[in-house]
Amino acid sequence: MRKQIAAANWKMNKTLTEGTTLLNEILSADFNLTENQELLFAIPFPYLINTSSMIEGKENMFIAAQNCHHKVSGAYTGEVSVSMLSSIGIKYCLVGHSERREYFAESNQTLAEKVNLCLAENIKPVFCCGESLSIRDSGNQNEYVGNQLNESLFHLSEEKISNVIIAYEPIWAIGTGRTASAEQAQEMHAHLRSVLATKYGNDVANNISILYGGSVKGANAAEIFSMPDVDGGLVGGASLVAGEFVQVIKGLK
Repeated sequence: MRKQIAAANWKMNKTLTEGTTLLNEILSADFNLTENQELLFAIPFPYLINTSSMIEGKENMFIAAQNCHHKVSGAYTGEVSVSMLSSIGIKYCLVGHSERREYFAESNQTLAEKVNLCLAENIKPVFCCGESLSIRDSGNQNEYVGNQLNESLFHLSEEKISNVIIAYEPIWAIGTGRTASAEQAQEMHAHLRSVLATKYGNDVANNISILYGGSVKGANAAEIFSMPDVDGGLVGGASLVAGEFVQVIKGLK
């Protein structure tokens, strides 16, 4: 069975004290992970080492970076390289989150470079993809999101693509007042898996975890995650509240 993953994305929130309290509350909550379930915590850069020590020795729990730079090293003041992340034991990194694409103009080609660097350092990329409201309304969402995979991932070998996690974000359903249903999530996840299968075959496609990133919370997690091609969620706001995120965890298959 594919890994079922609850990934918390704290974004630019929480002080170190607040984040430590939040993580402690989640870790002390009453839940049990099965062998095929994982928790990821995408934490702001300054807290990666502190939070890594908090989950040391805990099964199926990992600290992730929210971003990395697309060059190996150099005169890029304020940026963080993949080798820096690797040197402190980080095993996962978000790549291409919709906010990075929108606010920092990250292109599919830039994201391909990030994916390459992550895999070279044995860091698993959580590759984010998704369409805007205008793309959804035009009916071109399948072609658009498929192209994101094509331009950023499809240069990879079967072995390397198998170490990538995909997270689908319906940008049109975040902050617009429109809601994506569990069925709409399943429809796009099934399409993404079919695109992967066309390129790499069914065996590879059926073993890649595809997460849903559209306003997942405690109340809807179980329904969304019950869809056959939805393998968990990339969770924003609900991951900042311990009780909410614990309910998300409990909703995993």
